[in-house]
Amino acid sequence: YSFWYFFYKKFKKRVGIAIGDMILDLKASYDLGVFNGVFLDHNVFENEYLNDFIALGKSVTKKIRLIIQSELCNDSSVLKESNALIKQSDVIMHLPLMIGDYTDFYSSIEHATNIGSMFRDPTNPLLPNWKHIPVGYHGRASSVIVSGQDVIRPKGQVLPLNKEAPVFQPSSRVYFELEMGFVIGKKSNLGQSISTKEAEEYIFGKVLFNDWS
Repeated sequence: YSFWYFFYKKFKKRVGIAIGDMILDLKASYDLGVFNGVFLDHNVFENEYLNDFIALGKSVTKKIRLIIQSELCNDSSVLKESNALIKQSDVIMHLPLMIGDYTDFYSSIEHATNIGSMFRDPTNPLLPNWKHIPVGYHGRASSVIVSGQDVIRPKGQVLPLNKEAPVFQPSSRVYFELEMGFVIGKKSNLGQSISTKEAEEYIFGKVLFNDWS
């Protein structure tokens, strides 16, 4: 299952979990006492974003997931006769995170080779350090949107055929790539290095990501 945002109860944003064609309202679950064994502030489930919940750390977020799994497998759970489960068709998904930064990486040698062939030397497409260090670059975090919203065709400078000067216009060709997105939720200090052994503790979750350009 995954965390969702949705309109519910007088158009307030709430945090929920998608389960089949339903959504489990986590604030309603909290009010029912489902998470009594975990120290939580109810505001993390009635919030504009998931950031505060993620900041509690993997030990807490994992425990919440395990409790929910246990409750859903329990035929006598208080969730079964409550209004905590809502149809997905009755809610609207929202961007779940306040995204402070967005970094894109070349993680596929085939992709890196293809890009290098297009923009550099086709006979030597890979940068010398590609196999030793990730090649990352910053994307525009403010342009990340949730599924279902329109993608606006970007504008830029285009050099038409047989013209000497570029013109400013909407892109005539748009390309997209299906990628994996990793949500990094745990805070680190400026200048602090995170080892690969520690990486899992900083990854809150993974999403499918369409990168348009």
